[in-house]
Amino acid sequence: MKKELIELIKSVIIAAIAAFLIVTFIIRPVAVDGSSMFPTLHNKDRLFIEKVTYYFRDPVADDIVVFNYPANPKEQFIKRVIAVGGDKLKINNHKVYVNDKLKEEPYIVEEMNAMIDENYKDEIIVPMGTIFVMGDNRNDSRDSRYSDVGFVNLKQLIGKTIVRIFPLNKVGGIK
Repeated sequence: MKKELIELIKSVIIAAIAAFLIVTFIIRPVAVDGSSMFPTLHNKDRLFIEKVTYYFRDPVADDIVVFNYPANPKEQFIKRVIAVGGDKLKINNHKVYVNDKLKEEPYIVEEMNAMIDENYKDEIIVPMGTIFVMGDNRNDSRDSRYSDVGFVNLKQLIGKTIVRIFPLNKVGGIK
């Protein structure tokens, strides 16, 4: 009986360590808080993000990423990558241009508020080692257009979204 109890304790410890390592370095669940990524993601959606990809490559345009909010690193934001380090970015007449090309954004459901976008009417270059992110719901998104977020340093990235796990009728990949 004592030997079985010791084996059980060992198994529980190994399982706990494995779970800790997986959540810390590989994959973890997150919850969407707010409507900034509507219609792609909804408030209270549950997702899995993976942390491995960005060990081997930098984010690319259209990745949906989770990162620490620069003004309060205890908060986490989820946004879409619009431009990466070295890209030229411009927002003109409610449209986003990356490297002089109009960005196709089929996930946008309404025009952007012109007041916010005035800051980017002149072309800027995204600094190396950073990304420019925006929510899909542009008029209700605190994103790189605001000075408290700005360009997101790659070191602030937590992971890339891979799958929605709740609600059950929307389980699957995220685009």
